[in-house]
Amino acid sequence: MKLNKNFLGTWLVNEKIITEAQLAEALDVQRKEKSFLGKTLVKLRFCTEDDIAGVIAKRSGVAFISLEKTVIDSAAVATLPVEAYKRYRALPIGFSDNKLVVAMQHPSNIMAIDDLRILSGFDIKVVVAPDSELDAMIEKYSRANMDFEQVKDDPQEDEHITIETEEQTTKPAVQLANMIMAQAVGANASDVHIELYENNLRVRFRIDGVLHDIMQLPRVMHGSLISRIKIMANMNIAERRVPQDGRMSLKIEGQTIDVRVASLPASYGERLTLRLLNRSSNIITLGELGVSPGMLDKYREAISRPYGCILVTGPTGSGKSTTLYAGLATLDKIAKNIITVEDPVEYRMDGINQVQINPKAGLTFASGLRSILRSDPDIIMVGEIRDQETAKLAIESALTGHLVFSTLHTNDAPGSITRLTEMGIEPFLTASSLLCVLAQRLARVLCPNCKEPYIMQRDKMQDFPDFPFEENETEVRLYRPAGCMRCSNTGYRGRTGIYELLFVSERIQNMTLERKSSREIRNAAIAEGMVTLRRDGLIKVKQGITSLEELVRVVV
Repeated sequence: MKLNKNFLGTWLVNEKIITEAQLAEALDVQRKEKSFLGKTLVKLRFCTEDDIAGVIAKRSGVAFISLEKTVIDSAAVATLPVEAYKRYRALPIGFSDNKLVVAMQHPSNIMAIDDLRILSGFDIKVVVAPDSELDAMIEKYSRANMDFEQVKDDPQEDEHITIETEEQTTKPAVQLANMIMAQAVGANASDVHIELYENNLRVRFRIDGVLHDIMQLPRVMHGSLISRIKIMANMNIAERRVPQDGRMSLKIEGQTIDVRVASLPASYGERLTLRLLNRSSNIITLGELGVSPGMLDKYREAISRPYGCILVTGPTGSGKSTTLYAGLATLDKIAKNIITVEDPVEYRMDGINQVQINPKAGLTFASGLRSILRSDPDIIMVGEIRDQETAKLAIESALTGHLVFSTLHTNDAPGSITRLTEMGIEPFLTASSLLCVLAQRLARVLCPNCKEPYIMQRDKMQDFPDFPFEENETEVRLYRPAGCMRCSNTGYRGRTGIYELLFVSERIQNMTLERKSSREIRNAAIAEGMVTLRRDGLIKVKQGITSLEELVRVVV
């Protein structure tokens, strides 16, 4: 049989991957079934897809890669419209030396490469991948764009919604924005940071309270990506010199996501921070928060009282709102009139009247709370006590027969009492109204699939003299993070709460009236059995829930 030197079969025979007899047999089958030679050879098991792709790559002078073993850059994928993937059987997978790396089935198709260069705006570097892997990845990323849609949050705003044409939705910036959002939701990220630096554009996700570098994009993509997100969030794309706020609602793979967008002019260019709130997720119950049984019983007792003030304290992002919602979810929504004033309304709850503050319209926490008191409430939740007026109204509301929930920014539970005094609240009001204060932090949970056990000797725990050892315990079995595919090699998956509950006893009330310092109140509370944040964290370390390193990161 005479072989054509530019024929795939010839290449495979010359590389001694198949024999001439096998090629002849495959050609007979191909003619009968009218299929491609490569697929026929694989079907007859004369060679593999990797063999074929490797030979094509070698003869074309390009690299051969396995897409299953390659980390695909979502930013690169978004540089081409979805239609181009299928039309040219090509998928962008990354950047190299300012060139777009594209996996193709036919690396010698010069016309296709020219079209891809025009469509993407980048010079093209071609690599070859096995057919089935290429088909699977093209299908995956095509579907990712189809599963994304922006939804109208308020039906009354229909006239402000811009309906995009098919041509607009295939632009690279649109695809990149969609891909970032979809990837963030898939990773359970709470925040997305888009930041421009001297040499690149960086995208980071906050997952379980820690920022992770997700994408490094060429600077040239900054303007179009920022403009696209600002358009989606109904922000002014022409104004880049002052901070702006916007919001949007998205539907990604059946989940409705509320996104708050904040822009900030930085030294190299405008940056965006996106806060993601999953409207479809269920509200966590009190039992799922990670509160120890004894502490949980006391907290349940406090929220069952007919009136008084309950405070949850901690830094931003420590889960205060989630704890408040978990408490509200246990209350009787039929017999009680429950009204909240929030910024923003993070979770929508049936049976509860939720008010979103709007400072531009004059609706602040203080004015909203004042209005709520005229609406015959039984239970009130104030999203945050930010100023003296709000603090005074909340405390007075608790004294006049209402159960009031709110949050405050303090480092620990005893500090909230002195903080209220510093805000101008008279100690006798605080002592009479405050039921309890719950301080909290969020610590990452060790991945159950890969956490590693190790033995720690008691005499080597000098940095943790308060570790909860048993009396005769000389060593303890602890766990540390390892990293696996299930936890994205972080060693952690999910978060749990670390808590400190200050129950306002008669002694604490008297100390409040005497304007005692937070340290003195703290010592008195510990003497009455209060478990501190640090001790609660150490207990969870001993239980194998989290690690010592994580505890040190979140608790002073």
